[in-house]
Amino acid sequence: MSTAHDPAGTPAGLPAGPRIVLYSDDVDVRAQVRLAVGSRLEHGAAEIEWLETATAPAVIAAVEAGGVDLLVLDGEADKVGGMGLARQLKEEVYDCPPALVITGRPQDAWLASWSNADASVSRPIDPFELQAAVASLVRSGSVAG
Repeated sequence: MSTAHDPAGTPAGLPAGPRIVLYSDDVDVRAQVRLAVGSRLEHGAAEIEWLETATAPAVIAAVEAGGVDLLVLDGEADKVGGMGLARQLKEEVYDCPPALVITGRPQDAWLASWSNADASVSRPIDPFELQAAVASLVRSGSVAG
């Protein structure tokens, strides 16, 4: 599922919003992340373009296609976890976008570090912490859109 915005509908003078790939095999986790982060990184900013994926191949295809500003990966996803996927992408993709991994518990932060993730947030998801982490990672890189 992709929740896209129309760049032509962006208010005058604003660049297109960030494009964020959100990976989890659990639709409820994806909904929690979108709700916690919101539709914009700050008041008056362009809308976030969410590209929701439930499979690792879809994440890899999105990254290879380019134009992605951030990866938000569920470390607890079945089949291919977000931590392993982050490590694979960071090692195999030149100029890989920043990656934020959602871990199952705070004690798993070291695993997120192993995965070469740029940041991690643990469950239960704190909306303020997640939004701040996403905003920081998007601002630290240039918006690809």
